[in-house]
Formats: sequence, C-alpha cells, structure tokens
Amino acid sequence: MKYYLIVGEASGDLHASNLMKSLQQHDPEAEFRFFGGDLMAGAGGTLVKHYKDMAYMGFIPVLLHLRTIFRNMDYCKKDIVRWQPDVLILVDYPGFNLKIAEYIKAHTRIPIFYYISPKIWAWKEYRIKNIKRDVDELFSILPFELEFFRKHSYPIHYVGNPCVDAVDRFQQTYTEDFSHFTARNNLGSKPIIALLAGSRKQEIKDNLSRMIEASRAFPEYQFVIAGAPGIAPEFYRAYMGKDAEIVFGQTYDLLSHATAALVTSGTATLETALFCVPQVVCYYTAAGKLVSFLRRHILKVKYISLVNLIAGREVVTELVADGMTVENVKTELARIVPGGDGRKAMQKDYEILAGILGEAGASDRAASQMVELLWKKYHRSSI
Repeated sequence: MKYYLIVGEASGDLHASNLMKSLQQHDPEAEFRFFGGDLMAGAGGTLVKHYKDMAYMGFIPVLLHLRTIFRNMDYCKKDIVRWQPDVLILVDYPGFNLKIAEYIKAHTRIPIFYYISPKIWAWKEYRIKNIKRDVDELFSILPFELEFFRKHSYPIHYVGNPCVDAVDRFQQTYTEDFSHFTARNNLGSKPIIALLAGSRKQEIKDNLSRMIEASRAFPEYQFVIAGAPGIAPEFYRAYMGKDAEIVFGQTYDLLSHATAALVTSGTATLETALFCVPQVVCYYTAAGKLVSFLRRHILKVKYISLVNLIAGREVVTELVADGMTVENVKTELARIVPGGDGRKAMQKDYEILAGILGEAGASDRAASQMVELLWKKYHRSSI
C-alpha cells in the first residue's frame, strides 16, 4: 500500500521513521512519500520537503513566513491528490496538518489517520469538531487522552508511547562507558549536566543563555548541550560562550551519561525521564507575565511537561514564562544534583511513570492496527 506521511519537527521525524519501519514489517509492499526529515528518509521512500523548511514558531516568525507556509500547504495538498495514497498519516503538527486533513477529506476519499494526536486538551479544544469531521482514525500515545476524547464521544486507539520504544531500542545496543563518550567528544572528566534547549531557534535563543548563566554556579560539573538537528553550531555559539560544550546527533548518548538536565518542555522531558535523569523544565518567553496569566486563566491543564501531564501531578519542577529566571534555575538544579533533597524522590517517581506508559512496542502496535484497519475497513478497492 501507499502511505503519505506529514511531520513538522524533529520528534515527529523520529516517531514517524519508527512507524514506517514497523509498517514495512506488516506490509512488505509499503511505499512511502512524505514531508519529513532525515530519519524518515533513512527508512525509505521519497522525501518531498524537509521539516526544517517548515518549522516556524511564535507569532512574528509565522507572520513573516506566511507566504512560504501557504505555499508549502498548497503544494502538499496537490502532491497528495496527485500521488493518491491508500492512506494519509498525519503526525502531530496540528496547525498545518488539520488544514491538510480538511482539504483531503473534502476533495478525496483517502482515509486520514492521525498518529500522535493534537494536544487540544491543553487549549483550542474547539478543534475537536475538525478532528471528528476530518480524521478517520486517531492513534494516541498519551494514556490520559483516552478519557478526554471519550468525553467528546470520539473513540481513539491508545498504542503506547514511542519514546519508550526509542529509548528501549537505544539502551539495548549502547554500551559505551563515560570515559569513552567524553574522550570521543573532547569533553572533560567532570560529571555532566545536559542542556536540552529545544529544537527550534526561538526556543534556543530564549532559554540557552539563561541555562548557561545558571551553570556558572556549578563549577564542579561540565555542561553539555544536545545540539538539535538542522541548527548550525554557529547559532549555538552566540549563546553558549565558553561555559559549555555541544554534541550533535547524540542526545541519547548524552542522557546516558548525564547526572542531571535542564530541559525545555517537549518530548525531551519524557525522554529524559525514561533515562532516569533528574531534570528541571525550563521554558522562558519574553511575554512572561502574559503567558503566566494565560496559563492560569486560558489553558486547560496545570502542567506543560509530558512527565507531569502523564503522572497527573508535579514530578519535575516547571520554570515557565516569568518563573524561568537564572536564580530559580540555580535553586532547582541544586535540588536534583547528587546530594540534593529532591533527587531520589524524582527518580522513584520516574519508575511509577514508566509503569503508567507501559511496555515498548508502540510503533509496532500502531502499524499493526493501521494495516488491519486499511484492509478491513478502508480496503483499497473502495478508495
């Protein structure tokens, strides 16, 4: 069968690539065409457009690139219709993907599957109308979403979390010790604190310099940045100075050897927890007071990190908006390094979190269900 996939960022590229590999196991004749990234390209098929040419974050960047965004969207719609896949698989990235879903549903009979559902439980709950109208099957990776969508009378498939798959797969084969990792990357011998400052330039710009400034209070550690795909080293150097080192394409290697971490909210918070690395979630924004107000009065959830959302309580400290100050980072980091009063409790909570998420195999379960649904419910002859 022919599968068209759309992702808009690095985490989507990772999870979609693993889904593609599983789809190949369940459908040996699988053909892929996609808006995605290097990992998806490595899984096979045709890369139509790279996500790094689409990832704009924040009001001003989006406004400045509206023409490009609309051009990409128009080309994507036409490319899907021209290729006529047996299914369109959307991966997160709701601002773009829900528009694509609306068009494809209105103009074709192509089934639309959504893998990693839009986080409408946080805000923009009104999007449930679009999802119910345009999405045929939704595959969730967060257990608490089952109840949310059940409330809206929209049945979904919970398949487990692909982060569990990715970390489990990595840990089964990674054997490098600390000394070899540091030598290979020209790092020092001090314990490592990992800095995961986001995957977009705006996130890095807003958070990294504050993380670095806080790091100066911990001279007994070396601070190492996990470089994001598609971000040039020169961009990082403008904010890191000489107080940190950087490694690219080695986030999991880095977390394997980290003592603690400062993490910008996103998939990285969950990955850090699965490696059992104590963390502080850091998400600065220039409109700090406004964002804090919106969190209290507009957002539907108490937390922004996946760790706390899945646990249903505060496992990791979240320093968000005007709460993300250098002094607060110092205080919270001191609590989770060895000897800190919050370290052991956080690691114990991580074990509970792993139990909630369940065993590895999300990608395979999702692929198996997708292929079965396509043959039994959306057979090619009816498309």
